[in-house]
Amino acid sequence: MKKSWFIGYLVALYAFSLAANSFLLLRNNLVFLAYVIPAVLLVNIFAGVHRVESKKLRLRICYHGVESLAIFGGATLVSIAYHSILALYTGFFVQQPDWQAFFVSIAFAAAMEMILFWNGVLSMYCTSVQLGIKLRIIGILCGMIPVVNLIVLCILIQKAYDEVRFETEKEALNASRAAERVCQTKYPILLVHGVCYRDNRYWNYWGRIPEELQRNGATIFYGNHQSAASFEESAWEIKRRVLGIIRDTGCEKVNIIAHSKGGMDCRYAIHFLGLGEYVASLTTVSTPHRGCFFADYLLTKIPKWFQKWVAHNYNRTLMRLGDPAPSFLAAVYDLRAENCIRMDKEMVTPQGIYCQSVGSRQKRARSGKFPMNLSFYLAKRFDGPNDGIVSERSFRWGENYYLLGVPGRRGISHCDMIDLNRENIKGFDVREFYVWLVHDLKKRGY
Repeated sequence: MKKSWFIGYLVALYAFSLAANSFLLLRNNLVFLAYVIPAVLLVNIFAGVHRVESKKLRLRICYHGVESLAIFGGATLVSIAYHSILALYTGFFVQQPDWQAFFVSIAFAAAMEMILFWNGVLSMYCTSVQLGIKLRIIGILCGMIPVVNLIVLCILIQKAYDEVRFETEKEALNASRAAERVCQTKYPILLVHGVCYRDNRYWNYWGRIPEELQRNGATIFYGNHQSAASFEESAWEIKRRVLGIIRDTGCEKVNIIAHSKGGMDCRYAIHFLGLGEYVASLTTVSTPHRGCFFADYLLTKIPKWFQKWVAHNYNRTLMRLGDPAPSFLAAVYDLRAENCIRMDKEMVTPQGIYCQSVGSRQKRARSGKFPMNLSFYLAKRFDGPNDGIVSERSFRWGENYYLLGVPGRRGISHCDMIDLNRENIKGFDVREFYVWLVHDLKKRGY
């Protein structure tokens, strides 16, 4: 956004405040409508739009909402001050005060300001990603509570403003390095999802990451395997997918980035199914290489009949969504610590493949979205420091290992590592991390 934004804001605030508090002038001379109507329309339509240096209409509309609400707040203070002074002057110095006109003036100003308020709220609510459902609901519930509504409004404005600023800066960064194609690796990238998810064109498991990588030159493919299956079954699906990509593109090999259980699936395919000759690199993200002890605990405590009931309903639902033969219990039982530790020892690090791993730490339950906020303390009790599901002791594998965190109390959850919630985390730009990760593969010749 341009540096002159504050001057522009003051000009818009002055123009709108003058129009909103012009009832007494209009009552005496309707010619002032020639100013009032254009001023109100221009502010309601164009406030802030021209100050966003972005080609994305969403960001322009979002910032329009931010500035509209900022002008609303300033204009409200101006109206309060104006009518307070007017009331004192009328009460003390006017012999026959026209209080009816005074109150109509207040109503006129309030109506003009509410038009701008709802314009701003709707513009911001309809375009901001970072406000999320919780903040939107809080904004609605607190809307009629004096003082509290102003505090919440300021929080909403700041959140949306930070989003526009962050996304605009990211857009400028990508434009500045577009010619470098920093993510254009020798071999294409295959993104492999974890358990209980599927690759979906309408809701990408990897959030905004694939688009960011493609924007910087990467060629992206997806695993397209079932949401839940054993290591072996998932490994066969991944192998067939890799061979299909090689057949269709002639690329010879792929770089695999696998999340959660997907990392173990890929290791299984490389070690037992001969996939290694078609893999240039394998990067595991938040993968439980040594399992989850809390999963073992739950499987011993939850009655078998309930496990079967959950599995039956899960499998039936996912079959309707496209999985040919999902097996929820097979996937979950393979992730037991005893099984993963045994498999980790058996599946030695392959020769000729660049292998690395990434993990993160969630510092408190509320830092993670559902279900990370529920599983965090259970995982902490049985596994120690964790990302909401997987413990730190399970992440490390391969030549290089990166444990990610942020300053403060928030931390980075299992789902944050794939941008599942599309949340901008202060101190951790997940999209830029993957750009760096893939750029590093490019520099290594993969």
